[in-house]
Amino acid sequence: MDAPKGPHVLRSAQVESTGEPGLLDRYLIEGSASGDRVALVEHVLAPKALAAPMHRHSREDEYSFVLAGTLGVIEEGIEVTASPGDLVTKVRGRWHTFWNAGDDELRVLELIVPAGIEALFRRLAEPGGEYSPETLPALAAEYGAEVDFEATMPLVERHGLTF
Repeated sequence: MDAPKGPHVLRSAQVESTGEPGLLDRYLIEGSASGDRVALVEHVLAPKALAAPMHRHSREDEYSFVLAGTLGVIEEGIEVTASPGDLVTKVRGRWHTFWNAGDDELRVLELIVPAGIEALFRRLAEPGGEYSPETLPALAAEYGAEVDFEATMPLVERHGLTF
């Protein structure tokens, strides 16, 4: 089936989101809509909120474009911050995580290539989806990812993050 002619507009009211204020994901493009080529997710984090435990994924690269606030990122032990207009690349296979490093709300557009890991974000936000250090590794493995809670806690303590 051919795509309809003309530009497709996804209106703000049509965007699906998961999570809650302080840690919200808005799904702008998912793999199912792009033939699994790309996903685009907006992350909205409260001040000092950690987005995820230290993790790595084997299938996807992530590109984080900062819209508002200050993004903190650690990858393979190197920490950086990024401001509105900055783009941070997180390469597949490398240990990383990110957080709101500022005092204002953080808004980041996350381009995921190829798509896939955004499905894990949805799973983690499902009602009743309480995951712990004991259960999250098996779920992450379903998506070609690993998590490391032991490496996460020093980061949480060093920056006073909520997790």
